[in-house]
Amino acid sequence: MADQVHALSFGAAADRYDRYRPSYPDPAVRWAVGRPAPARVLDLGAGTGILSRVLLGLGYQVTPVEQDPGMRARLDAVTPGTVALAGSAERVPLPDGAVEAVVAGQAYHWFDHPVAHAEGARLLRPGGTYAAIFNQRDETVPWVAALTAITVDLLGGRGARDDGPGVDGYGPDFAPVERGEFRHALRLTPEDLVGMISTRSYYLTAGPQRQRRVDEAIRELTAGHPELAGRESFELPYRTVVLRAQRR
Repeated sequence: MADQVHALSFGAAADRYDRYRPSYPDPAVRWAVGRPAPARVLDLGAGTGILSRVLLGLGYQVTPVEQDPGMRARLDAVTPGTVALAGSAERVPLPDGAVEAVVAGQAYHWFDHPVAHAEGARLLRPGGTYAAIFNQRDETVPWVAALTAITVDLLGGRGARDDGPGVDGYGPDFAPVERGEFRHALRLTPEDLVGMISTRSYYLTAGPQRQRRVDEAIRELTAGHPELAGRESFELPYRTVVLRAQRR
């Protein structure tokens, strides 16, 4: 139940989510799909369309699926060329063998994985790809590790190493999982960083007092950390991890 509350907490912050959350690097998305455009791709837990827009920009035919009405409305408003379907990773309103690839971004954390993998197998043509794509802050950078400490100490958030994939396999319908890793960065101002953290589920479900403490702590970090102090903007580095497997 707690996970469900967190998973459905984003709709009220859909505009902020779309503005502040990082996109996914093109090479990672191409590798996740595993075939050239214009392949048919299903974007599960599509949210506000961040991953869908990358796929569309690369020339793929994209069907986004999202259960949260607020997120779905934002996706439709800012993602020309597609309309999101109401549904979940465990129940997609499409026929068998409808797509050549199924991808999921950060929303993969919230899936009922055995059920979602079986549904993905139903939707994929033989040889099609199922892939999960995760943006993880690079905590080998000292100030990024300090940022994570703030969210863990004040909100009970999780660090990148605990927030990432732990997938051994996608089930008997799939070949063994392959892993790819890609690097990119998001340029932010100090207030952008506050805004980005305010889109995390553990922030959205916290009370106003704890939210204010987090905002203050992040502003203190950007004003006082030697890697950030006095800078109008800076890069937040990410590792993008992709786990993909082919439908047998």
